[in-house]
Amino acid sequence: MRNVSRGALALLLATGLAGTGAAAYAQAGSAQGNARTTAASPAGDIAAQLKAIKGMTVEEKPSTLPGYRWFWLKYRQPVDHRNPKGRWFEQRIMLEHKDAARPMVLYTSGYDTPETMFKSEPTSLVDGNQISVEYRFFTPSRPEPAVWKKDTIWQAATDEHRIVTALKKIYKAKWISTGASKGGMTATYHKRFYPKDVDGSIVYVAPNDVNNNDDHAYDNFFKTVGTDPQCRTHVKQLAREFLKRRPAMLKRFKAAAAANKQTFKILRTPDRAFENSVMDYEWGFWQYHLQADCKTLPAVNASDDDLFKSLDDISGVSFYTDQGLSPYIPYYYQAGTQLGWPTPQFKSLRPLLRYEKSYQPRTYVPRSIPMRFDGGKAMRDVDSWVRGHGSRLMFLYGSNDPWGSERFRLGKGSRDSYVYTAPGMNHSGRLIAALPAAQRAKATADLLRWANVTAPANALSVTGNDSVDVLQLQGRPPL
Repeated sequence: MRNVSRGALALLLATGLAGTGAAAYAQAGSAQGNARTTAASPAGDIAAQLKAIKGMTVEEKPSTLPGYRWFWLKYRQPVDHRNPKGRWFEQRIMLEHKDAARPMVLYTSGYDTPETMFKSEPTSLVDGNQISVEYRFFTPSRPEPAVWKKDTIWQAATDEHRIVTALKKIYKAKWISTGASKGGMTATYHKRFYPKDVDGSIVYVAPNDVNNNDDHAYDNFFKTVGTDPQCRTHVKQLAREFLKRRPAMLKRFKAAAAANKQTFKILRTPDRAFENSVMDYEWGFWQYHLQADCKTLPAVNASDDDLFKSLDDISGVSFYTDQGLSPYIPYYYQAGTQLGWPTPQFKSLRPLLRYEKSYQPRTYVPRSIPMRFDGGKAMRDVDSWVRGHGSRLMFLYGSNDPWGSERFRLGKGSRDSYVYTAPGMNHSGRLIAALPAAQRAKATADLLRWANVTAPANALSVTGNDSVDVLQLQGRPPL
């Protein structure tokens, strides 16, 4: 689990992929998002082909990417794929269409999907089409009423399988799946259950919590992250200082919530919410900031206002309100039932903590929703498959990202698969572009080989603004 800062409005990524293009696309999408193409589509047109898919609703929006058409799709899905004749919901898909003869990139968000045109790093590299699939149970792709026990990794993978099957009637070239953070986990789970759906998977910053009872890897990470011990120490000291000044910090915390008419029913009290934001501070700094940003942090003896501003900048205090948490209940539900969650030891914050045991997914899900952890069964199954049978998988991590502490690893049965670590990088960014030159060339060549293209048709640069950090666009979620 992580807050606004660590995944904080959680699809996250603070420095890497986002460029000036991200803001431009977002502004254009906001200005034109309500426009709709009403003219009839020619029989052979892509819009007509999409409309011919049973269960598909198609709306075309003005494009903000040259050479692309933008479609908002809704696809009818069973709530329970084991009972396909039962209740159903509409799942939202964003399609950026370039050419049906080009590769298709399946971007699995793991959360909701941004209402903005963007190209993931693999899409830019293969010069392809892209669909961005909203994860089930995230609004508006949510059954009503929500049957939470159907919010599982297999059900979601089967959503994606049905979408791929339907669209392959049009897009018959190679398919590549990708996603970042929980979206990367989602891409891996889809590949595990439906390995023939795609021809390769580029998985960014995806944790792999095989043993939920053993989280010492996170503690080891925070002891050694980066190359500057003074930076590590300063971040820890700031988190402790927030707790030492609890009355002053809590006063500002409650005032900020009141100003925005925000409430605390899920976390029960402002004090509990405040403390959870403090427990997220160190993690949030390393997840979304670079070591060089240490110099921008306040001194431990700074004013109360300056300290609170830093807590808000890093942890995002509004995330701990009902209004901040509610959109991410589907994530926390899955973390508490199948995915597992990190439990670092907060030795540097003791004995100032009052609610340390609240640092778990159950805390972030309303009590009206039943939850029961499967004991790690689902994650052990996926991990075993990756090590024993996974093929054409590329896992990318940042060396300074806490989520990479428990990562996917390859085994003797893994084939044509690779794990890369980008030096000095966090949970954000185009990590292929951030790799050392030889590794970058190898990773790019493997992606192009899987996609069956020799090079981007128009020599797109992955350092350009055509490819943005989607985690940034989505608002930075918990993971």
